[in-house]
Amino acid sequence: MVNFHLKPTTCFLETMWTEESKVIYGFYDECKRRFSVRLWKVFTDCFNCLPVAAVIDEKILCMHGGLSPDMGSLDQIRAIERPVDVPDQGLLCDLLWADPDRDISGWGENDRGVSYTFGSDKVAEFLKKHDLHLICHAHQIVEDGYEFFADRQIVTIIFAPNYCGEFNNVGALMSLDASLLCSFQILTPSKARDGTTGIICSQ
Repeated sequence: MVNFHLKPTTCFLETMWTEESKVIYGFYDECKRRFSVRLWKVFTDCFNCLPVAAVIDEKILCMHGGLSPDMGSLDQIRAIERPVDVPDQGLLCDLLWADPDRDISGWGENDRGVSYTFGSDKVAEFLKKHDLHLICHAHQIVEDGYEFFADRQIVTIIFAPNYCGEFNNVGALMSLDASLLCSFQILTPSKARDGTTGIICSQ
């Protein structure tokens, strides 16, 4: 639900979910069962105030979704005032819900029924225009926890192994060294003796 961006003395949080998603994927039910609906509302208010994207060392752009045909400048992201409800279209919607697509060029319709898909040409064009090296995004399930696309110019990272209990994927965490070299830790599910599911982290 939240991406963490760490620097030696600073931790940045980035939101990933809309209020509707937090209900659909069980977060509401878990808060209600373990604590109270009031706690869920506190989380929702918090998420509505978090940034929707982050730039690491002016070279790596991170977001939950992807690129937008409405984005001409990174300053447009900085200008998004929070808290705000996520609209059905436009820049904020695309930052949360757009997806890269290997099979197209340019912009395409998204099978999810919201936002767009975009091809490798749009990734290369965007990175060159804004002098960036890499885009990191989530929002897609990849079997190995992470997957590069568009000549390693964008990487998809999914944190949750066995997503929603319906997919046979592992999860991953991406780390960056001082030179912005990427490395990954793989997260695999494990069952405790009481039947609950945890996560095992491996290099």
